[in-house]
Amino acid sequence: MDLQKKYKDELVKKLEKDLGINNPMAVPHLEKIVLNMGVKDAVSDKKIIEKMSVALGQITGQKAKMTRARKAIAGFKIRQGDIIGMMVTLRGKRMYQFYDRLVRIVLPRLKDFRGVPRGSFDGKGNYTLGFHEYSTFPEIDPASVERLQGMEMIFVTSAADNAQGFALLEAMGMPFAKEKAGR
Repeated sequence: MDLQKKYKDELVKKLEKDLGINNPMAVPHLEKIVLNMGVKDAVSDKKIIEKMSVALGQITGQKAKMTRARKAIAGFKIRQGDIIGMMVTLRGKRMYQFYDRLVRIVLPRLKDFRGVPRGSFDGKGNYTLGFHEYSTFPEIDPASVERLQGMEMIFVTSAADNAQGFALLEAMGMPFAKEKAGR
């Protein structure tokens, strides 16, 4: 059963009961997942942007949009308008497939994985998760990776607050780290 169908058939009823919501339309849902990759030496070497764009495309199944510098920063040798990274916004079926793959395959493959941090919510129910390297995704051949490149994922939800966002992501299978005793 795919995650989108499971959400509609089972998780809405469970979240409705757990969160004390009477209207099924008011139950929080995942709106989009935004993947962002800032490329370190993008200004000095244009080939790096192309390689990372291909990698992000393989991971998401969608073409990456280039992001440009909003203002010039002399210390980083960046001019306004320079390409400094890329992003992909996933919605609908692709978003649920990506989330399912992330939770079931990618996160368990991480070395010394004990769960994702609980404190990365923004106050409005959205969650941010950072990766040190993108090569943990099964679509990427580890032999083809020349340099480590981090990425960030933002899970945008319709939740009213962090508690609802946490309940939603946990119900959808996000492996949060266990809370430490004494906290």
